Amino acid sequence: MDISKIDKNFILDANIPVDDLAWYNAAEKTFDLYGGFHDENGYYRMPRDIAAEVSEGVSVLNNHTAGIRVRFKTNSPYIAICVKWDCYSPMNHMAASGSSGFDLYKVKNGLHRFVASFMVANCNPQKNADGFTAFKYLNTPDKNGYSEGELADYILNFPLYNGVRELYIGIKNDSALEVGNKYKNNLPVVFYGSSITQGGCASRPGNCYQNFISRALDIDYINLGFSGNGKAEDTMVEYLKSLKMSIFVSDYDHNAPNAEHLQNTHYKLYEKIRAVNPNLPYVIISKPDYHHKCDWERRAIIFETFKKAMALGDENVYFIDGASLFGGDESDACTVDGTHPNDLGFYRMAEGITPIIKHILSR
Repeated sequence: MDISKIDKNFILDANIPVDDLAWYNAAEKTFDLYGGFHDENGYYRMPRDIAAEVSEGVSVLNNHTAGIRVRFKTNSPYIAICVKWDCYSPMNHMAASGSSGFDLYKVKNGLHRFVASFMVANCNPQKNADGFTAFKYLNTPDKNGYSEGELADYILNFPLYNGVRELYIGIKNDSALEVGNKYKNNLPVVFYGSSITQGGCASRPGNCYQNFISRALDIDYINLGFSGNGKAEDTMVEYLKSLKMSIFVSDYDHNAPNAEHLQNTHYKLYEKIRAVNPNLPYVIISKPDYHHKCDWERRAIIFETFKKAMALGDENVYFIDGASLFGGDESDACTVDGTHPNDLGFYRMAEGITPIIKHILSR
């Protein structure tokens, strides 16, 4: 039974209800791109040649657009998007609105407010093999219909677990289109880690923990979470240490295949980045889900990195205990499968991480 036939609130219509749209390529200069790169093959999060050298998994996931955003201003009363991709792969335990959808936020006086989700209308891989279109009104009509409103600053978040080859943004013909405001931090915060870092399994892109933090502090970031493939390989470490960033967040834990691998790589990741970035704030997070004895063994290895750094006199290193991030009432309601956070889990992660990032930036 198609639920939309008995509840019209679930209808997703891919049709564009107006004919006065002007379409713009989101890769053009009018749109500021954050969190990634763009070339003739699409959007990606790190240089393709380096990703391919790290591993096959990182090379594939590099094309997933987690953390990529465009920022722009318009006074259009509605916005449409037209997305082109190479394939569409629905996930069993993650909503398509998060894995493959976009969401839009309006920024006013430093406050970010959710405006709309742009979702795949049909979750059939064959019907959506090439992409999808979606349309949203941004204000309510007056007696003369939909007219331009105030010039507003918008951020459009890309999908967490799907690639985007091309993105076109449609606004009302003759509406203003300008470059958006800048984030408060000149250099981005870089997050490195696993599927949780990538955003699995938020219900929409704006609900991964980095976006909660970004909205709270109006800061730019780069998401280098690679699902199942955050293993701190030497090539990846060399790339990470080369980045220009305001803070580095080591959310690396989950994908180390065993405690021995974690032992051999976790402190080395810190050591390599610190060697070329002596004053960079370095935040260490252990994973948020604890089920077995080995989870606590891994936490001990990660905490040892922090202790060794402190013993060497590093006053710019911070430890966040992942075991505390899902704490409080209904802590077992924070995931979809015992591991990957849902929106509540990501919100609680952000609650635990945001104060540290805010403190660092205030310094």
